[in-house]
Amino acid sequence: MDIPRRLPLCSLITCTVVFGLLTPSLRAALPEEQAVLAPVQALFDGMSKRDATAIKAPLLPGGTMVLMRDGKPTQMTFEAFADRVGRPGTSHIEERIHDPLVRIDNDLAVVWAPFEFLVDGKVDHCGTDLFNLVRQDGKWLIASVADTGRKVCPAS
Repeated sequence: MDIPRRLPLCSLITCTVVFGLLTPSLRAALPEEQAVLAPVQALFDGMSKRDATAIKAPLLPGGTMVLMRDGKPTQMTFEAFADRVGRPGTSHIEERIHDPLVRIDNDLAVVWAPFEFLVDGKVDHCGTDLFNLVRQDGKWLIASVADTGRKVCPAS
C-alpha cells in the first residue's frame, strides 16, 4: 500500500478517535440537557430522602410509571409511587444513572439511561430508565417513567 492510499484511512481513524473522546465532555456540558436532567436528579434526591413532597415536585401531576419486572409491567401513578417510596424507612436508598442519552425537541424531551439502585450502599437492582419530560411554563417536568429492573447487574 502506498502512502497516498493510507492517508485517508489514517485521517478517518484519527477523526473518529478525537470525536469519540470529545463527545462525552461536549454532551455533558450542554445547558439544555442539564436542564432536562435536573428534574430527574431532583426525583432521585427526593427518593433518597424518602420525602414524598420532594419526589412529587419534579413530576407532572397525573403522570404514571411502568416498572418492568421479570417481563411483566407494573403500573402506578406518580402519587402512589411517591407515597410508597416516601414512607419512612431504616435503609438508605439511592438511584444513579450514567451515560444518559438526552433528546430534546422544543418542549418535549426524553432521557434514556442505565441505572443502579442501591440499598445501604450496595446495588440491589439495575436496568434502564426511560423518562419522558415536558416543558411547562419554562420548567421541565417528568411526564412519565418506565424502567427495567433486574437483580443480575454488572460489577460496578
